[in-house]
Amino acid sequence: MGMRPGMGIPTMSRRAKRVLTAIVALVVLAILWFQFVSVYVDFLWFGEVGFREVFTTQALTRIVLFLVVGAVAAGLVLGAMVVAYRSRPVFVPSTNEQDPLAPYRIIISSRPRLIAIVAAVLIGLISGISAQGNWQTVQLFLHGGNFGKADPQFGHDIGFYVFRLPLIQMVLGWLFVITAICAVIVAVVQYLFGGLRTQGAGRKVTSAATLQLSLLVGFFVLIKAVQYWFDRYNLLFSDRSAIFTGASYTDVNAVLPAKIILMVIAAICAVGFIVGAILRSVKLPALAVALLVLSSVLIGGLWPLILQQVVVKPNANTREPAYISKNLDATRTAFGIGDDKVTYVPYQGETAGDKTDIVKDTDTVPNARLLDPNILSPTFTQNQQLKNWYGFASQLSVDRYTIGGKTGDFLVALRELNTAGLSANQQDWIQRHLVYTHGDGFVAAPANEVVNGVPNYRISEVSKPAGFVPISEPRIYYGQLTTDYSIVGSAAGDPARELETDSSTYTYQGSGGVSLGNLFQRLVFATNYSEMNFLFSSGINDNSKILYNRDPRTRVEKAAPFLTTDTKPYPAVVDGRIVWIVDAYTTAENYPYSQNVLLGDATTNSSQSRGAEAQVNKPISYIRNSVKATVDAYDGTVTLYQVDDADPLLEAWKGVFPGIVKPQSDISPDLRAHFRYPEDLFEVQRGLITKYNVSDPVSFFNNSGFWKVPGDPTSDTTLAQPPYYLQVKLPGEGSSGFALTSVMTGFAREFMASYMAASSDPETYGKITVLQLPTNTQTPGPAQVQNYFRTTQEISQLVTLSQQPGGTKVLFGNLLTLPVNNGLLYVEPFYIQGGASTAQFPQLNRVLVWYRGLVGVGSTLAEALVKAQPPDTSGTNPDGSPSSGAPSSTQSGGQPSVTSGSVVPPSNEAGARAALQAAYLNLELAKKTGDQELIGAANKRLEAAVTAYLGVTSSGLPSSTPITSAPSSSTG
Repeated sequence: MGMRPGMGIPTMSRRAKRVLTAIVALVVLAILWFQFVSVYVDFLWFGEVGFREVFTTQALTRIVLFLVVGAVAAGLVLGAMVVAYRSRPVFVPSTNEQDPLAPYRIIISSRPRLIAIVAAVLIGLISGISAQGNWQTVQLFLHGGNFGKADPQFGHDIGFYVFRLPLIQMVLGWLFVITAICAVIVAVVQYLFGGLRTQGAGRKVTSAATLQLSLLVGFFVLIKAVQYWFDRYNLLFSDRSAIFTGASYTDVNAVLPAKIILMVIAAICAVGFIVGAILRSVKLPALAVALLVLSSVLIGGLWPLILQQVVVKPNANTREPAYISKNLDATRTAFGIGDDKVTYVPYQGETAGDKTDIVKDTDTVPNARLLDPNILSPTFTQNQQLKNWYGFASQLSVDRYTIGGKTGDFLVALRELNTAGLSANQQDWIQRHLVYTHGDGFVAAPANEVVNGVPNYRISEVSKPAGFVPISEPRIYYGQLTTDYSIVGSAAGDPARELETDSSTYTYQGSGGVSLGNLFQRLVFATNYSEMNFLFSSGINDNSKILYNRDPRTRVEKAAPFLTTDTKPYPAVVDGRIVWIVDAYTTAENYPYSQNVLLGDATTNSSQSRGAEAQVNKPISYIRNSVKATVDAYDGTVTLYQVDDADPLLEAWKGVFPGIVKPQSDISPDLRAHFRYPEDLFEVQRGLITKYNVSDPVSFFNNSGFWKVPGDPTSDTTLAQPPYYLQVKLPGEGSSGFALTSVMTGFAREFMASYMAASSDPETYGKITVLQLPTNTQTPGPAQVQNYFRTTQEISQLVTLSQQPGGTKVLFGNLLTLPVNNGLLYVEPFYIQGGASTAQFPQLNRVLVWYRGLVGVGSTLAEALVKAQPPDTSGTNPDGSPSSGAPSSTQSGGQPSVTSGSVVPPSNEAGARAALQAAYLNLELAKKTGDQELIGAANKRLEAAVTAYLGVTSSGLPSSTPITSAPSSSTG
């Protein structure tokens, strides 16, 4: 039987080749088109906001880096391959065994030039793409100056570490990698063609291969020697010590000398490799490698380890303080918590005076904010939404306004467009993007005024632009909820299309947006959003514009990519315009001896569990709030203002992008009056102050005097209590001021340790005051006070009832702390929310206070203070259930009895509360019997008691202090 002839490799017809070429070309063009669209859309946006220089400078720097690094990398790789290929042996030494490398040699030998070019271009592309992401490092190197302060170890200006060292280390690292790649390529080529062998008789390495590899490895080791020199500076960012960042005793006395010794050894080894290359000998290079490896292990690794374990660890309290002192100084300077920024004031913490005196205090009681911005967004939505396509941010903001000559705190929010609220028949493309395009109005509420359980709203809107405060344009086109794009603008003579109410429409007149007036622009955006309606919709005409990147924080981040924005932008009415104010930071990762902090971790608190944005979790060792940005809510204009004239980082970026940051002199008095001390910066600083309030390095090492940021006792999480904006009067000040405040407790205690306030008033902006309580204080911290509140009979009953199926939901508001009479006053609003319907929303029901060991619950702050008495939890167990002190029904013989009768509607609050407690106890007793009929009857009795109780209490829901009889207003 004959062998079947083998089948040859199938060939493609000429037509098939043309089709395949066309398909490949189309795919390439499609990829290039999508890349172009992505870049062009950004280009158009930067032009719209007037920051095109940022786009072009950034793009040009990236392109130059890509081309330079890519070309150098490709050239070095190509040169290494060409030299290795041309110096290959003419004849490959043969062995008796089959050579597995023969097929690869044939492939390379058939097209050596093509293969070399492709390999070099590929490595060049990878190198260029990797390098272009370092555009900020290059620009800071070119424009960075000095900080005017030297590091304590080497005496270099801080600017060397922030601006110059990163680029030096980047270049050395890149050369290190590319040299290693070239060495590997040479070794592979020589191995494939017999210049480097592992088997067979005779010499295993040719002279050419020895020369090339020795020179490359010698250069490689020489680069390492230079790296050792610059690695010394990295010791100033060492995290060897678990206590502080910076060079420790071991780093200075073992690692630093080791780096210098290793540098010398590496330089000697590099010479050894070069000499070996000249002599065509591998012995000297081999000895050099052995010396380098051995010295690295012994000198660079083992010696510091021995010193740390034998000398430092047993005596750290005497060895490390000198280095801790350097960390203390650097950290305080880098994070703005030094003596020039922070004032520590001894504070007794033992309140003097009677509780009734507080009621008469005109500085304290009016400033106790009863509206919690983290809770009341649903209340704003329910009362002020107007239309389903409007909404409010999940986190409201706190600001201050002067009305009638009196400055007070207000909860503020914008009634924004919220496309998530559109109904099913409002969800088509035209309505989502051409009809529902904007919000309407500025909504504010005095932070301490409540009418019938809800805020006393003040409104400025389209129908009443001169309401709360006069606004020239109340429409909101840019905001936190408007994340989708809108298309605005009508042709001359066409009717207005943008809906405001059920009957009124509007056409956008602002300068924001990018034109859709030609087919090319429409094709670009059709591609970008994968939406063909851009090309075919009759609603788009020559006057149409598209609004995108509408979130204020996003706009600032794109316009100024060198800044890190605060996570809590807030709206304000400034000079008759609604603007978003966005705090922005310059940050650095390599400030010598400054404590390394993860920004995201340092700014995490319980508000994130309620929907607040989280900060990027990048390491920083320097931060400044050098820029305040505004974003106009109508036309999207982004403006950057410099507010710190002593920030070298911002000065460097101003050199990169001249003119984009306006000077302080351009800030209007009205805008400056609405500046707040930023929350993210405050949280970073308070976390550091818990440790860096200690000045003695030995005490710092022993954790003596440390504080901690308490957890939020009103949250279901263990996350930190967020800071709160309040009007507070600090000791020694003549009047109250608007400040961002926080409390801190002892390091391993729940008692108060300090009270921190950062001023937001223009005259004292940025001044941080820390009221420092005695170390032996017994003033309770937030967790203890919250426990007092929860275990009061009145509150514990409401909490217990809320746990019943379908029960009314209870919400503990922000636990505020106010310094008063040389002590502290705790105030907490308590809200209820009906659980039977989604239309229910939080309403203020009670005010809770703690003062001088007294706990009060009342309908107003004044009433709570007057009623304050020593904590009494005899009527409840710690979990809130009735204890033996609670009223009960008993049968003869002392056994409890179950009542199945109905509830008589009480005529007053005290009777309603007693009936509620009795009904709850009745249900507990019924459960113990196991009788389903009794349990059902008891449940009905409890439901009736709850209804009766809410009926009595809701008819008299509290006003806050000062008590107001003004009706709920939407007119301002």
